Amino acid sequence: MIRQLSVAVFTLMLPCAFAQDAPAPAASAAAKPVAMLDVRAQAPIHGDANAGAGKAAVCGACHGPQGVAIAPNFPNLAGQSATYIYLQLKAFKGGQRNDPIMTGQAATLSDQDMRNLAAHYAALPAKPAGKPDAASRGAQLFLAGDPAKGVPPCQGCHGAAGQGPTGGWLGAPHTAWQTFPRLAGQSAFYIGQQLGDYHHGKRVGISNGKLMEGVAQNLDEADIQALGAYIQSL
Repeated sequence: MIRQLSVAVFTLMLPCAFAQDAPAPAASAAAKPVAMLDVRAQAPIHGDANAGAGKAAVCGACHGPQGVAIAPNFPNLAGQSATYIYLQLKAFKGGQRNDPIMTGQAATLSDQDMRNLAAHYAALPAKPAGKPDAASRGAQLFLAGDPAKGVPPCQGCHGAAGQGPTGGWLGAPHTAWQTFPRLAGQSAFYIGQQLGDYHHGKRVGISNGKLMEGVAQNLDEADIQALGAYIQSL
């Protein structure tokens, strides 16, 4: 669930000019649509955490030296599913996700680099738990959803404590459960922004994004803020 809720980021600009007599660009130069990244049958990712640590120095500028973000618009990576991190890097590299910072960073990574970085961050201790308000609107949405609005409970994919599912996906044994992220402790700002991106159809390049798009369509601004506050407190 996420506007995708407050914990994330980013804008692009690129000026260009043509001489007065320059010919119009050929139609064949038009960019081809990027194929959706289907993660439904993704096997769990494994990598070399030590090798990943050696490449993570530049990542620390935004995500913190220990994977806990330095500002609320960046996501925490510590303790995140290695499979999830790998797939997001793969999506940035393949164009299914776009960000002026991450697109450039991922462009230079090999597939093994991405696996190693994912293993490194998955091995780091997650941000300590907070004190969630079990009576809040955010708790209601996260744990029970809102059937009247067509909103399913977030815990179905992200775990009851927001730490990601720890076994079969929705009760069924399937490797796809590892493609859902840990949300606990992400900033309300980042969660809100991501849920907003899902709501406006900006994060649908990955198959899981289509699921989140449907969920976010039924969340209003107050719901998104409530979810962000609750998730940040987990």
